[in-house]
Amino acid sequence: METAASLHATAVVDPSARLGEGVTIGAFSLIGADVEIGDGTTIGPHCSITGPTRIGRDNRIHGHAAIGGDPQDKKFGGERVELAIGDRNTIREFVTINRGTGEGGGCTRIGDDNWLLAYTHVAHDCRIGSHCVFSNNATLAGHVEVGDHVILSGFVGVHQFCRIGAHAFIGMGAFVNGDVPPFVMVAQEGYGRPRGINSEGLKRRGFDAARTAAIKRAYRALYMSGGNLDQARARLAELAQDSEDVRGMLEFIESGQRPLLR
Repeated sequence: METAASLHATAVVDPSARLGEGVTIGAFSLIGADVEIGDGTTIGPHCSITGPTRIGRDNRIHGHAAIGGDPQDKKFGGERVELAIGDRNTIREFVTINRGTGEGGGCTRIGDDNWLLAYTHVAHDCRIGSHCVFSNNATLAGHVEVGDHVILSGFVGVHQFCRIGAHAFIGMGAFVNGDVPPFVMVAQEGYGRPRGINSEGLKRRGFDAARTAAIKRAYRALYMSGGNLDQARARLAELAQDSEDVRGMLEFIESGQRPLLR
């Protein structure tokens, strides 16, 4: 443990934990064995971080977060499994993030520059990209994959093994039980249903009119043409010849394990 870390008098830190330069641990927080916390990270009061867990630098973890707990999976038998969190993430109050399982790859991973707002839950073996926003009470079941720049609105629930592609937007209260392609916007209607593309998000991230138009054509082919999925794939293959973004959508669709959300 580096001497440059600042620990509240009531914090409990296992001697094997490794704390980087400028780490701050708040009142009544518990840092367990086999935990590594990078430089400049702040841990608020009443947090628990159990290992094996690796947390990068300059993260902000607020009060009562529970990070690195055992997976909520009956098949978990105590095998060594991990949680890896990148840099500059903001993790708000009462967020829970579980480690992986032996059968699921052994590691839950979260990238950089994400905002996980209050009461968010990230289950075992999830893979989260970077620059995502998970609003209050967003919940991921096990083995979910989320791309970069994804927004989950409040009270979103995602079924296990689903994938959400980059730049997608999931509206408040939607339940996602299938794969969501990149750029697609989903709205609540019982289970979530596609409702166009995330045009506003793409505009904010610098997508020009031509790129957005190509993505819209791909969306219409996939969701509004009236054809079956094979016909939609064939049309996407044509559109992909002139658009890297559409190629990414097609590759996403071709590589899924669960049905596509349609």
